[in-house]
Parts: sequence; C-alpha cells; structure tokens
Amino acid sequence: MSHSFTLSDKTIAFLKEPKKLLIHGQWVAPLNKQYFAAINPSNNQEISQIPLAESSDVDHAVDSANKSFENHWKTVSAVEKASLMFRLADLIERDQQTLMELETLDNGKPLSKAQYDMDACIHHFRYYAGWATKIEGATYPVSKDALVYTQKEPLGVVGLIVPWNFPLMIASWKLAPALACGNCCVLKPSEKTSLSALYLGKLIQEAGFPKGVVNIITGNGNPTGIALVRHQQIDKISFTGSTKTGKFISQQNAHSTLKRVSLELGGKSPNVIFSDADIEKVTQSLHWSSFYNTGQECTLGSRVFIQKTIFDQVIDQLIKQSKKLSIGHGLENPDLGPLIDQGQFKHVMDYIKSGQNEGAELICGGHRLNDKHLKDGYFMGPTIFSHQNDRLKIVNEEIFGPVVVVSSFDSYDQVIQRANDSPYGLAAGVWTQSHSKALQFANDVKAGTVWINGWDQFSPAVPFGGFKDSGIGKEMGKSAIDLYTQEKTVWLNY
Repeated sequence: MSHSFTLSDKTIAFLKEPKKLLIHGQWVAPLNKQYFAAINPSNNQEISQIPLAESSDVDHAVDSANKSFENHWKTVSAVEKASLMFRLADLIERDQQTLMELETLDNGKPLSKAQYDMDACIHHFRYYAGWATKIEGATYPVSKDALVYTQKEPLGVVGLIVPWNFPLMIASWKLAPALACGNCCVLKPSEKTSLSALYLGKLIQEAGFPKGVVNIITGNGNPTGIALVRHQQIDKISFTGSTKTGKFISQQNAHSTLKRVSLELGGKSPNVIFSDADIEKVTQSLHWSSFYNTGQECTLGSRVFIQKTIFDQVIDQLIKQSKKLSIGHGLENPDLGPLIDQGQFKHVMDYIKSGQNEGAELICGGHRLNDKHLKDGYFMGPTIFSHQNDRLKIVNEEIFGPVVVVSSFDSYDQVIQRANDSPYGLAAGVWTQSHSKALQFANDVKAGTVWINGWDQFSPAVPFGGFKDSGIGKEMGKSAIDLYTQEKTVWLNY
C-alpha cells in the first residue's frame, strides 16, 4: 500500500463523531468535560479527542452494570446470551475493515497485523458464545441422606483493563468469557488506544445487548483505572499490562475490597535453539519471534539462547532476515510499525544505552530511523545485542521494544538453568528435532506456555497465562470460565 491509502467511509465518519463514554446504553460526555488526544504514533498527529473519565463517571458505569446485572442480565437465558455474542461476532466481521483501520491509526501496527487481531476477536466471541450454554456444576455421592451439588454462578460486575499493544484483541479475551459466564462489564481500554473499543461499543449496542451489560470508560490509569480498581461494587478486576502495574493493582485491591484479581503481565521469554534444530525453520521464525509488533509483545522470545556450534550461523541469518523487514506507516502495511509513543521510545533507547554501557555487543540496529517519511513517528529498526552476562539489565528486564539479546550455550543443563533464571515465566520456546529433549525442556522450563519448533501460537480454546511475576490466572479456553465464575456448594438433606 502507498501513502495514498484511503480510509473507509465508516472510519471517516466515526473519526468525525464526538467521542463519549458508553454508560447504561447511552453515549454520554464525561462529567468534568475533560478530554485528551488520541495520537497516531506514525506521524505524531492528533486523530481524535477522547473523554477522560474520573471517579464520578466510573461510579455511574459501575452502578449501571450492577443494576443491569441484578434487574435483568442474570435472568437472561444462556441461549439468549449466546445469540447476542454470535451477533456481535458477526458485526465485528462486517466492520472488520473499519476496526483494522482504527487500530492501525491509533496503535501504528500494520494493517495485516491488525487484521490478524480482528480475526482473533471474532473467533473469541464465537468460541465463548458456545460456552454460554455449557457452564455446569457437579453432583457428589457423599451421603445417602443428602443431595450435594455445585453450581457455577457469575461474579457480578467485572472491571476489565486492557493494554495498548493489542487493544481490541485483548479486550475480546476478557469480554467474551465474562459475558458468556453472565457478568456485566466495565471496560477500560488503554488511554493510548481507545478508538477500537469505542467503536466496539457501537456494535454492542447494535447487537442488542441490554443497557448496562457492557459499559466503556476511557481515561488514564490515574484517575480512571485507580477508581475502577478501588471501587467497592466491582467483584473482579482483570488486567493485562506491565508487572509493575499488576503489583500496584494487587496492593490497591488489598486496601479496598478483597475482590478477585487476574493478571496477565510481562515476560522475558527464553527462545532456546539446539544444534540439532531445523535451521531453515528457525530462520523463518526467529526474526518474527524477536520483533513482531515492533517488539511490543509480552510473549516475544527476547532472550535467545543458541548452542555454540551453530551460534554464528543462526546469528548471521537473524541479522539478514531482520534487515529485510520493512518499516513504515501502518496504513502502508509494512512488516513493522512505530513504537507507541515518545515515552515508550525513550524507554527503549534508555535500555539500549544501558546495554552498551554495561558491555553488551550491539550487533544490529539501536537507533531511531530518520528517513524523510518516518521522521515524525517513533520508528526504530530491529536491534540485536550479543552477550555472555545474564546479569545485564537488558537481559533481566522487559524492554517492550524491538530489542533482543542473544547468547551462546554449551549444554542442556546450562541453558535450562539460564532460561529459568528470571523473575518472569510467561512463555518459552525450544528448537530441536529430538522429541525427548523437547519434552524434557517443556517439563523443566518454568513458563506458562511452551512452544516446540514454533512460536506465538494461540487459540481461543487453549489456556494462556504466566508463572512467577508474569501473572495470576489463565485466560482463554475452559480456564477462563473459572476466572469469571464462582462455585457454590449446596447440601440438600433428605
């Protein structure tokens, strides 16, 4: 695609509309009449004005959700809930192009990557629509004098806090199971990427969801996010984002009501390549597993360990493939777009400087791209450091940018120890043609997801979540049903 890409009529019309909060089925202005700018990271230009919800707006949204739950939603049949979710998935599919364009404008990601995200949204709503009629309890033959059974009930009102790197896709990871389980929702997208969530609100209305079942509030972590986390009438918080913020949410929760909390947090995932790996497949995957979404993805293999006998060969291929990646404005549909904003760009550059100061070898990239048509955006090419010191800051901390650290290793025992030497445990990968070695690695590595001879494979049916500082709870699959229900035990004495 070229610079002359034309936005769809629906996208243009939506961008011209004044943005409001979705509370109790109505689009309303924030009570304080304050707004903030949505910025396109490709050119640093304002796209739209987004409402800033403060605690009073959060109160109204939570009150709406509670009234909807108590007065209507919890009595709606599972069949009807499923029908509404299937209808919403159809509407997302119908307006997929508009949602892709909004995501690309707001986040900077290439259109083809935004299309992948929208496909995932559709699949998630359809998958969990199927679950709505299949949530069941159990009976227990513990006594001849009593009937003992359990039933899974919705929690009530759940607060869903979504990050900026996969805005609508991760919103669907939370909304779909929460709705299927019978909860009402207050969704807060990232202040950096609110547009696709607001458009989703229009589709939720069109699908026919009752008023207050889904409320959408926009704003910063403070005041909007904090007000949601601290709210006395919220029964659960589901958060995806940084480990630092996840820990803060846990602290705030402990000081307010002890509501349920699930956290999908950061990662510093090891990608281990043994000498018997299929090098051609490694070559096809490694640059994507290192730099997809401009490195702004928690599951990326940002620590690459390569067995010494093939180290030079693999590194040469990684550098070669990385330099082939096209970088540009998302609407041009390159391989990689910009970093999300100036703050994130500075954050990444500080890590690059730290790596150089601490003695890591910078073997590729490491600087801002200043081509004429990129100079106004936050563009950076793939950056590769080589090192043999696992204590470096760039090795231990999540960078969340197009920066990967590579290191050689000798033996299995050595690399498994190094792979596990991290506060994170979100994901891991291993490349080998030995099934026994691969399965041994899968057993030994401390990570919530392990990919063997592949990377970044997801399905709505497969649980996803991390160990250690990478989070609490599993999203997706049947596991997500447990996140959004509570189990009640009933004893009926004869």
